[in-house]
Amino acid sequence: MTVASMTGFARSEGADDQLRWVWEVRSVNGKSLDTRLRLPGGWEAFDPIARKALQSRFKRGNVSLSLEVKSAQEKGALQINETLLSALIERSAAAGQEARIDTLLMVRGVVEPATETDDAHPASDPDRLAAMQSDLNDAIDRLAEMRGEEGSRIASVLRDHLGEIEGLVEAAQSNADATPTAIRARLDQQISDLLENNAQMSEERLAQEAAMLAVKADIREELDRLSAHIEAARELLREGGAIGRRFDFLCQEFNREANTVASKSAALELTRIGLDLKAVIDRLREQVQNIE
Repeated sequence: MTVASMTGFARSEGADDQLRWVWEVRSVNGKSLDTRLRLPGGWEAFDPIARKALQSRFKRGNVSLSLEVKSAQEKGALQINETLLSALIERSAAAGQEARIDTLLMVRGVVEPATETDDAHPASDPDRLAAMQSDLNDAIDRLAEMRGEEGSRIASVLRDHLGEIEGLVEAAQSNADATPTAIRARLDQQISDLLENNAQMSEERLAQEAAMLAVKADIREELDRLSAHIEAARELLREGGAIGRRFDFLCQEFNREANTVASKSAALELTRIGLDLKAVIDRLREQVQNIE
């Protein structure tokens, strides 16, 4: 499975001898799947159909879907809503005002696109419903395709960021100040300073201080965990699908280890590497927020 983005837009339209319709569907980032539908009056039958189709294709994202239905008659064909016009004339008369037809014709809804005169609602035609549902599925397919294309681009960026993190971890591992010899030398010096400043320190207290200094000086465990996180992240990208939540959690683990590396480092170069790690991990997490 491929990695998918949560953002995208798609449109699909169709027509028969009486109506034209347009489906539009767009999605943006979201913690879970939230679907919002806007359907014209009389077309509510598509609500459960559309929701089921969206839920079967997407796991996360705020998805908005709309349907627009218009007459397929030639552009400019209009008709007068005589019921509404009569009501407006009666209201004007009741208010003691002269009803000017040219003014009333400008009221919204009085003049409207011409529609079929059949008493049956256009949504009652099974062939039309089938054609509209096919176009609905086409719009959802196009949205899924767009989200997949954007997800592929994001995955490439994520792999680049992971490569940067790996390079920084390797630089820290090979840094002379991170070697056991350098750590031991710093530890010996710190213990010497402790003894010099605390001549009466007991052996037990000295052992405690030495253990604490040793823990603070050694960042190899954090670097090992960072390497493990890199491999876990690459495995998620290979797995694909709805990996956004797990990847975001992994970014938190990345950040925790980088913070520890930066805070424990006693050497300027290792501190710089720790800060660079934090910067790359922040960029990594920004991109992860966009994937499903």
